[in-house]
Amino acid sequence: MRVDLHLHTYFSDGIYSPAQVVMKAKENGLDIISIADHDTTEGLDEAIEVGKELGVEVIPGIELSSSINGTDIHILGYFIDWHDEILQTHLRVFRELRVQRAKRIVEKLNALDIPLEFESVIEIAKNSSVSRVHIASALVRYGFVNDFYEAFNKYLGVGCPAYERNIDLSPRKAIRLISDVGGLSFIAHPGKYISEVDLATLIELGIDGIEVIHPSHNDELVNYYRSIANEYFLLESGGSDFHGGLRHDEHCLGKYTVPYKFVEAMKKRLNLK
Repeated sequence: MRVDLHLHTYFSDGIYSPAQVVMKAKENGLDIISIADHDTTEGLDEAIEVGKELGVEVIPGIELSSSINGTDIHILGYFIDWHDEILQTHLRVFRELRVQRAKRIVEKLNALDIPLEFESVIEIAKNSSVSRVHIASALVRYGFVNDFYEAFNKYLGVGCPAYERNIDLSPRKAIRLISDVGGLSFIAHPGKYISEVDLATLIELGIDGIEVIHPSHNDELVNYYRSIANEYFLLESGGSDFHGGLRHDEHCLGKYTVPYKFVEAMKKRLNLK
């Protein structure tokens, strides 16, 4: 059983539709996947239906944006009840906050003499959860930068002149929101941004697990986070964080997998069969 618990669709910052993501997962020999789009569950129904047709189990997931002292913290949720109306009410608010953040970023770009129009960003994002990826794509499309990486390294990345903090949702609330809809919460790609102090805080807040396997984690980090999970009796997850090639991650699908025992442990924690 080959498992990838971190995939994105065009409902957040991926390229492909939910159906296409499931088909690509099948083509790459994956048996179980999770769609974990940013602050939205719009792609889950389609993905699960296509998964049933193709023999790919799709675990309902999400990636919530939060922060600690200005540091972006992403919380993955698995086995969530994505039809819960309270959850959907929160997600609608989060998506609106993303729109407001995108507007502020565009305003900063305009102040830097980059005449990008906000409508151009929305045209690219369409009905998806607006992110910096869509702004970067607009900058590339209209010739303000040469490529995606220049957009982030020069303007949109942390510490850059057009950077704006993500949604100001506390990890405590994110963890509680996932728990309230029957899910399990995991720290996403901790090796990218999270300090040991923030990691300790998240463990104290009751996080269920850590994303151990991720393209940004080398063997040393994998072993480190695995030891933390073992020490604090946390669950483990992992995956490719596949966005469809937008971040040169074409090679990641099928490469960054986790053992089925990770899923078994999650189901056991939730008393699922």
